Amino acid sequence: MSIWLPVIRRWGTRRTQAGAPTGQLNRSEDISYIDGFVIAVPTANKQKFIEHARHFDAMFIELGAIRVIEGWGDDVPDGKVTDFRRAVQATAEETVAFSWVEWPDKATRDAGMKKMMEDPRMDPSTPGNPPMPFDGKRMIFGGFEQVVEVKV
Repeated sequence: MSIWLPVIRRWGTRRTQAGAPTGQLNRSEDISYIDGFVIAVPTANKQKFIEHARHFDAMFIELGAIRVIEGWGDDVPDGKVTDFRRAVQATAEETVAFSWVEWPDKATRDAGMKKMMEDPRMDPSTPGNPPMPFDGKRMIFGGFEQVVEVKV
């Protein structure tokens, strides 16, 4: 049995109006869709990364995303077999950034990403677009269907 199962059972219970648990995991009727990204950013480019993120994250929201989170590595330990740093071939001079975009559903995500890829603001040669402050070839990314949600 997973060591997390008792925690999930305790935290992941749906509450009735009176606050009593119903015994079911919290699962929203509206299941969101998540795009996740892990990249290695030169530590010296932290501010450029933030500016780049603010520019493009606004586009995600404009195209239907519910929320965008940009995380800057603070406690990213080396693993014995694999880890975030190895996944993106981060050097000692780089920090791992972990980001995700939450969409209301996959259809909204698919339509939004299609529009984003066709948008001239995505072209790095367009005036006003901040240059990419990291090596995009080492970025790992993917889309994820939400299967469990635990909330307070």
